[in-house]
Amino acid sequence: IALDMAPNSFDDQYLRCHFKMVRALPALNRTEFVPYGDYAEAWNRAAAKWGSRPSPGPLLQLEQAIALLAYTMEEGLYLEFNKAVRVAGRSRREYLDTFHFKVMHFLLTEALSDLRGAQPQPHCLHVYRGIDGIRFTTRLGQIIRFGQFASASLLKNVSESYGTRTTFEVDTCHGADIRYFSNYPEEEEVLIPPFETFRVTNITHQGDDVYIHLRSHGVHSKYNCAWLRGDVPG
Repeated sequence: IALDMAPNSFDDQYLRCHFKMVRALPALNRTEFVPYGDYAEAWNRAAAKWGSRPSPGPLLQLEQAIALLAYTMEEGLYLEFNKAVRVAGRSRREYLDTFHFKVMHFLLTEALSDLRGAQPQPHCLHVYRGIDGIRFTTRLGQIIRFGQFASASLLKNVSESYGTRTTFEVDTCHGADIRYFSNYPEEEEVLIPPFETFRVTNITHQGDDVYIHLRSHGVHSKYNCAWLRGDVPG
């Protein structure tokens, strides 16, 4: 599979519309939770589990913490969610009509932003992401995006346990360490948002496996506050 800028990804950063989105959440929750029972059940399981855990402090709002826990503990949820994120940006109409994870997308995006903002000096993180069964192709110097929320780890051996067909060694400046909100804190997970761009700085091959180095290049979003007014910046 060729890496690219993931042009169909829904990549909203919700810049300057946080409070309006928060006000929209209750109504969105009612529409998203009812018809999609698996999603509601996954959320409820995560909420119950979060309630039984010691608090990591006031870093995140409750809904953001539950969203991160649900994302990391429910494989079916994150696979379905990311599959939808990768194509929901084809058009604003697609996002409005067929993307049933608007709340989840907003909460995860804001959680990563708040976790980074809580650091006295936000710094970039050196992480690893292992993929099983898929060999990604790219070229040196290319600018790419994952186009979804991408899980990585500060620990190389954790990434290898997920697969070695493609290994990404990544310097991310917009991803955040979510270990205190993860179902698997020992994995030292870092979650990278769909809108971060990367430059390919090195590619090495070993048999059928490929090792790709990525360095953060900035951010790129086609959408901003799409639920509220559908701005599509040029």
